Amino acid sequence: MILRKSAHRFETVDYDKQLFKDYVVNQTKKDKNGLDTESAKRIVNAFDFFNAYFSDKDETYLLKMLETVQNASCTTHPVKDESEAIQMFIFQNNRGKKPSNLEIIKAQFMFNVHLFGGEEKEALIEEIKSRFEKIYKSISSIEYRINEDEVLTYTLRVHFNSLWENNAIDKINSLLSEANPIPFIKLFTQSLATSFEHLTTFFGKDERENIEIHSLITLGGIGIAIPFIIKAYSFGLSTQQISQLCNKLESVVLRHRLIGTRADITSRLNGVYKEFTADNPDINPIIDRINWLKVTQDWWWAYWNDTELERALQGGINHPTAKYLLWKYENHMENQGKSGYTPTRFDKIEKPELEHIAPQTDNPESGYDKYDEEFVNQYINCLGNYLLLSKSHNCSVGNKPFADKRNSYNHLEQQREIQRMTTENIQWTRELIQSRKEKIVEFIMENV
Repeated sequence: MILRKSAHRFETVDYDKQLFKDYVVNQTKKDKNGLDTESAKRIVNAFDFFNAYFSDKDETYLLKMLETVQNASCTTHPVKDESEAIQMFIFQNNRGKKPSNLEIIKAQFMFNVHLFGGEEKEALIEEIKSRFEKIYKSISSIEYRINEDEVLTYTLRVHFNSLWENNAIDKINSLLSEANPIPFIKLFTQSLATSFEHLTTFFGKDERENIEIHSLITLGGIGIAIPFIIKAYSFGLSTQQISQLCNKLESVVLRHRLIGTRADITSRLNGVYKEFTADNPDINPIIDRINWLKVTQDWWWAYWNDTELERALQGGINHPTAKYLLWKYENHMENQGKSGYTPTRFDKIEKPELEHIAPQTDNPESGYDKYDEEFVNQYINCLGNYLLLSKSHNCSVGNKPFADKRNSYNHLEQQREIQRMTTENIQWTRELIQSRKEKIVEFIMENV
């Protein structure tokens, strides 16, 4: 059914065509190497799924399934040309899932090129197809970090030089409705390809080789930072400069998360963002703005200053952020008095979890302070009582007496710190929790 003599009756997009023939039709390819696009991975996974599913079915079942497929009918919508086919994709798409904004934008670009491309039409179509082939390969390599519609929005903010740009479909539709949309299509397609190319480097090679970039990506929720990053790569800044920029952007993202203010950070950064251009690729104004936000007392800007940060660190902190802070604290402790120290990556800690040294549930006569109202409300859920452990370690210590836990605290430097703090008296008290909290808060205030 798929192959009649030497003629292939079914095909996929050009860049997956050879894989489809080799893996599905002819079955000459057995490995899963070189799957550059997400669609290629889906083709392979789908074939493997059905191959495994049908492998233990008897002949009667298989013949029945074959007959069902042979007798099936398809609803067809004849179209006159490619532009009408593109309209079908945009307005009557029914593949069981909603197309992404990026897919819609690509289809709209192709449709407008068919209508207004003139003598350039064929060349423009090939250019768009070529750029999107690279884009889809980039999506495959970074999709677990960031999705394609997010990159579309960030590209919009870079292309129009404003952090306020948000609705890609509406913005692009308004531009396509102008007299001659072709110049915009060419420029924006190039901007998209450039963004995906730079983010592939950022989330790939550079993240693996630079701790500052790894640290920002590990923090997550960095949408405000990504347009700055794309610009920095586009302007040809060195990896050292990009790492420095990441360090400062991490600081403002982390403060915003810890403090939890409803104040809008975009309006405070948009000015320096707009001034960060190819003609003025200096990162110092951005760094100066972020540093100033930390100390200013001006009411409109002061939501992220040191006073607000220190206040936010006194109570409980959500667990993912607390784990992140303790990872930073771990590197700080390991670096003390050591030259040439290489920081530990977050992903080198085996399934990191947050341990409550004094358990959240009282364990009588177990080496912990008295579980009175003050201890439960002020000391259990605070940085001084949090500890970074691997998942297996955390499961093994559970709600055990402090002496048992203490004996197991020998994997990370912050665990050994607990041992040192309790050498004279194997008791985990509120005074020790407060002392450790003050030490961690001091580190954060100096480094965030």
